[in-house]
Amino acid sequence: MTGWHQVGCCIGAIAVAVLNLAPIELQRRIVNEVVETQNVPLLLQFGLAYLVVIVLHQAGKFALRCYQSWLTESANIYTRRHLLGLYGNKIETAEDSEGRVVSIIGSEVEKLGGFVGEALSQSCANVALLLGVLGYMFVVEPSIALFALAFMVPQIVLTPLMQRRLNELVEERVAFIRELGDRVSDMEAPVREEGGRILDRIFDNRIRFNLLKFALKAALNLLNALGPLSVLIFGGYLVMQGETQVGVIVAFISGFERISAPVRELVSFYRVAEQARVQHAMIAKWMAKVAT
Repeated sequence: MTGWHQVGCCIGAIAVAVLNLAPIELQRRIVNEVVETQNVPLLLQFGLAYLVVIVLHQAGKFALRCYQSWLTESANIYTRRHLLGLYGNKIETAEDSEGRVVSIIGSEVEKLGGFVGEALSQSCANVALLLGVLGYMFVVEPSIALFALAFMVPQIVLTPLMQRRLNELVEERVAFIRELGDRVSDMEAPVREEGGRILDRIFDNRIRFNLLKFALKAALNLLNALGPLSVLIFGGYLVMQGETQVGVIVAFISGFERISAPVRELVSFYRVAEQARVQHAMIAKWMAKVAT
């Protein structure tokens, strides 16, 4: 369905990431080579090059988003047609009641389709940008890069630990929503009493999920903010000692601004991938029961 398109989308995403790397070196050279020499024609040339790179980068991002959107909708319509065909050939049972089918073909397929369309190519772009910026930092000034990189290690350790609990809450919530759909579609069931209990469980589940998710996000944002701070302090000290240039510090801060988003998105990719895995397993389980 989307195999070769995924490859093309990933290649496009990597190209967009490479374009995002160019301004870092341009910033360093403008500060170190152009401003210090007061060469106005050279400054205008660098400025024009910077503008061209920015325009190309934004045009590439626009084309990539359109491609990802097409992949998402293609996955959605393919999956829904398959599930509707499977459901239409079966006699309704407890496992394929109308409420449950609406929940699965509606919101659950929508989330999986979004993952198929964007997650893989976007993660390729984020990995390419992250490795590119880190590689550039180590080439230009290894000591500052190593010092600042230490703040990324806790993020790698913290995320999987908290994600396990988030996965449990996602699976629990999907089960509650399916049960609520069954109650609403079956008009003979005591919807008011049983539905009220299910709504309370969904509310409690969502509150716990959001609290844990926001706590993880706050911790990651704090660690991301400490990276540029370490560059300013340690890099500023090296500038005072005459061991590096101001342009290097400017480029490193710009680099950290660029990798903070990929780090967050890679963490988000891990979270969404785990949630998609849980939802896919539950849909596959439902399909197996309906098909028998």
